[in-house]
Amino acid sequence: MTSFIRCALSAFPTLLLAVTLNADTLVLRNGRRLQGQLISVRDNVVEFDETQPFGGGRAQRFDRSEVSGIEFDRNDRTPPGYPPAAGAAGAQRGRPAGLRERQVFVAANVQWTDTNIDVQSGQDVYFDAGGDVRWRPDRRDGPAGEQNSPTNPNRPIPNRAAGALIARVGGNSTDYFFIATNPGPFRMRSAGRLFLGVNDDNLQDNSGAFRVIVYY
Repeated sequence: MTSFIRCALSAFPTLLLAVTLNADTLVLRNGRRLQGQLISVRDNVVEFDETQPFGGGRAQRFDRSEVSGIEFDRNDRTPPGYPPAAGAAGAQRGRPAGLRERQVFVAANVQWTDTNIDVQSGQDVYFDAGGDVRWRPDRRDGPAGEQNSPTNPNRPIPNRAAGALIARVGGNSTDYFFIATNPGPFRMRSAGRLFLGVNDDNLQDNSGAFRVIVYY
């Protein structure tokens, strides 16, 4: 059964997110529903590759004000050990009550996404990540990234899985840390703004996004 999660994205109107079986669905305020794949959300423009009836796709761009919701495809590709949805009893184990939380939309074709969260050195931060990204024409993975991924010295974290969820503290920092599907806690080594990204060296051909709830 499709489940819906209400969220607010940074600098983005409130979106209705859901789990579907076959494709991402773009819901427009005029009532239209487009099946296909989300490509990017940037500069107040949503780019969406609409699936055509006889195969292929057609990239379209919409102003954010035209979009009322996105239903994300998860297609049961979640790797073993993936954390439960936010609010589920399993997700609460090991995470203190009373933490602030913020949901962040991490587009795969953006080098670093600002969470608008400032952390302190020594602070424990937790993550609950979902969704998947296409980080190569023939590769689509969830936050854990590519299984048995070979080392690539050009990636931010060369010896960790390609396409996985990663983070750093500070806009110019190279002190990256690997999140993937690990809920934490992650002890912050420095103070500053928290950024999330995808462990990939070529973002130009990427599409899709991770949906990450940060508990801090």
